[in-house]
Amino acid sequence: MIGMEEFSADVILHSLYGKKVDTAASRARWTHVLQSCFGRFSPDPELTCALFSSPGRTELGGNHTDHQLGKVLAASVNLDTLGAVIPRNDTQVSLVSEGHEEVHLDISDTVMRESERGTALALIRGIADWFVKRGTNLKGFQAYTISSVHKGSGLSSSAAIEILTASAWNTFSHAGCSPIELAQAGQYAENRYFGKPSGLMDQLACASAGIIAIDFENPTSPIVESVEADFQQLGWTLCVVHTGGDHADLTHEYASIPADMQQAAQCFGKEVCRGISADDLISRAAEVRERAGDRAWLRAFHAVLDSERTARQADALRKGDMHRYLEEVQASGMSSVISLQNIYPASHPITQGISVGLALTHHFLDTHRLTGAVRVHGGGFAGTVQAYIPNDHFSSYRTFMDQVFGPGSVTPLYIRTIPAGMVASASVRQWLG
Repeated sequence: MIGMEEFSADVILHSLYGKKVDTAASRARWTHVLQSCFGRFSPDPELTCALFSSPGRTELGGNHTDHQLGKVLAASVNLDTLGAVIPRNDTQVSLVSEGHEEVHLDISDTVMRESERGTALALIRGIADWFVKRGTNLKGFQAYTISSVHKGSGLSSSAAIEILTASAWNTFSHAGCSPIELAQAGQYAENRYFGKPSGLMDQLACASAGIIAIDFENPTSPIVESVEADFQQLGWTLCVVHTGGDHADLTHEYASIPADMQQAAQCFGKEVCRGISADDLISRAAEVRERAGDRAWLRAFHAVLDSERTARQADALRKGDMHRYLEEVQASGMSSVISLQNIYPASHPITQGISVGLALTHHFLDTHRLTGAVRVHGGGFAGTVQAYIPNDHFSSYRTFMDQVFGPGSVTPLYIRTIPAGMVASASVRQWLG
């Protein structure tokens, strides 16, 4: 039986998973990943085995503003990818993620392969290449992971595994990388090896702790500021609603957003929307619409205004003004519907789970005359909506939404206060007791 004394302190579990965490269930989950790792790899009992935890993230403000060098409000959450990792002395990597295809590679070769695009293998190889280019003496590892950040949930399951991998190499190779650098490693792999043109927000929120306000004016050195807020104490439950569908085969939809914004920005001699004002877009609307098209103008208009909203959201939270904060959330959500247009895929308009989730939440809030908010969550087109529901109505909201989307569709989120990284380490012999 694995001894849990090394990592069972309730303060750690509460920091990772929230004050309402079931500590017994969390210990059982940690035990499971350790036993699965030992069973899969049968390691030498004197080897070190470390537990790493990388959280999912929730985007609170700034939908698709990061790749435009705008502002974002985001937070790490209580759902995580948990991994038992055993370092190796060679360059072989074996990653077993429960429920997914195993990944095996030799990181002595980090050349990008077109045949690997869109795979977990590409992500791991890409992260390895980032470290190698940085001059890190990289060794392999064996890992077994499980995740409560489910694929397609809009909580960045891919960024969570990227940051866990980067954290393991950062720890074992003593690379000394900051959360921003770990995020850049993940983004590098996702952009160049996986083939998804994402911004840095997902990875940075997963690598950090708590709520962070990010200004991407300088993308290689973004300004990151902590924002203290406890939504539960302020009276609202933050949650996401899984509306069905996932993000598979939607890369072209995501890619169209920065492409459209770039076309609009080029009308002003820029490559991104940073530095363009709403007044600029309005005064030259006819020209931009003719040169770049209506959708490009609308998406640029969203990028500019949503970046400004994000700053106001952060200010409202710092002042504890939830009503003003929720007004900005609602405005952001409406902008995503009208201007950003990432509520459903244009290539398949009959599937509109997010639209249904938005409509039902508005109906619930209006019917009960409640102050709350709802918006598309994350990249959009499929997956989840994000809602703020008054605490004493959350149970009835969950029941209401489950009628349409099925039991378990509503997931409450709590803000995590420990950054991604190693949470415990011991020899295999010590773990086994």
